[in-house]
Amino acid sequence: MDPQIKGNVMKYKLVIFDTRLSCFETLLTTDRLIEAPNWHSNDTIFVNSDGLLFEIDLNNPVLLLHNTGELTTLNNDHGISPDGTTLFLSNNDENGNSVIFQKDINTTNCIQITNTNPSWWHGVSPDGQTITYTALRERNFCICTFDLSTRTENVLTNGFNHTDGPDFSADGRWIWFNGERGGEMNLWRIHPDGTKLSQMTSGPTVDWFPHPSPSDDAVLFMSYAPGTKGHPRQKHVELKLLNLRNRKITVIKKFFGGQGSINVPCWDPKGHRFAYVELQS
Repeated sequence: MDPQIKGNVMKYKLVIFDTRLSCFETLLTTDRLIEAPNWHSNDTIFVNSDGLLFEIDLNNPVLLLHNTGELTTLNNDHGISPDGTTLFLSNNDENGNSVIFQKDINTTNCIQITNTNPSWWHGVSPDGQTITYTALRERNFCICTFDLSTRTENVLTNGFNHTDGPDFSADGRWIWFNGERGGEMNLWRIHPDGTKLSQMTSGPTVDWFPHPSPSDDAVLFMSYAPGTKGHPRQKHVELKLLNLRNRKITVIKKFFGGQGSINVPCWDPKGHRFAYVELQS
């Protein structure tokens, strides 16, 4: 959610992890700042860079500009509808406020979703009818949903110092997010109607951006070192998987990254692989 900045000594690596084989593959390395991979069902990964959106074909991994029309100040909160036909984009307006749009994936036709802003898109329900996002309302960060049929916003959370990164479970029953209470940033989940709020992690690490797998058996997230404020880039972080069957947390990778690594849903549609951005000095 911070402004786009360029690293002048960094390389940016788009990496894929295969959970079945427990192996990593570097798909692309570039001097250009890239962030927040989304995985389309046609083996294309979308990333943002410098306010624009790019496509990367897994079979020919180069950055190809995706035409977003007049939306040219994108931030790193974007995603794809379950049926693959719609892009959800967060675009900064002239005042720097993030506004959510939906765009036909094959054209530049777009519709503004949020009228109250700033709002940062983060997830969509399995039926494609509801989005969830982080918003600033009455000077408080909160988790919201928006019904695309009725065009109504619903605020789900209160009582947190900060909340971010909401994402739907594959069955649509839960929205996972990270929230700070009592000085600790942990993972939480809540029903889409705002009931059954539950804390899902605890401890000294600063946990961000939970992403339930499409098979609903694990949650990918990222941890900063204890005491980290916000979700800065260029930090030593850990990618982790929370096993939902036994609640065991496994560290998948320690790497240099942070902001922009896994801000939005990054699993492949089958739930076997996920993509993330790693920095290399």
